[in-house]
Amino acid sequence: MKDNPKKINNETTAESNEPCGAEAATCEASTQPESELLRLRQQLELKEQEVKNSHDRYLRQAAELENFKKRTIRERDEAIYFANESLIKDLLPVVDNLERAIAHAKGGDGGQPLVEGVEMVLKGFLNALTRHGVAQVSAVGQPFDPVKHEAMAQMESDQHVPNTVVEEHHKGYLLHDRLLRPALVSIAKAPETQEKKNGRGEVENGPSDD
Repeated sequence: MKDNPKKINNETTAESNEPCGAEAATCEASTQPESELLRLRQQLELKEQEVKNSHDRYLRQAAELENFKKRTIRERDEAIYFANESLIKDLLPVVDNLERAIAHAKGGDGGQPLVEGVEMVLKGFLNALTRHGVAQVSAVGQPFDPVKHEAMAQMESDQHVPNTVVEEHHKGYLLHDRLLRPALVSIAKAPETQEKKNGRGEVENGPSDD
């Protein structure tokens, strides 16, 4: 009895296909770990970047919080330091009136005891202000300073450098390093002259010179 040729061919074909199928499975199995490793590596890099970003945000927020604390402490200390500013501003006109009363009494027929009494009151008042950080602004004889002085007039003077304070109408005051009010002053300016120089550098008299 002869073997069936068709059956033999089928078995041969099946046997020949088995190695190919096993090899494909092996190739597929070998590529899966590599792709999985790549995917995990990418996820790790993303997580590391997220951690870095979170740390940077933490550092910024910590710095902002520290700056806020410092600013709050500074503002609180400044509020305490200048707490009496409004009260002292209200008291300065009283000092002005005392100074005017002394000047008026000295220039009139007021008795010397009255002058001395008011001077003692004024001195005590100024000492109390000094203890609370109040200081007078230097004015007369000083160069005009628009930060500390307020000019109300100019006065011709050949004895003072222009823009020098020559008269003080009321004193300026500082509370620590903060200006409470500027000194009201008059400043010097150069005297006007009628002499003019002509184009040749010679001096000629003005119209009113004879």
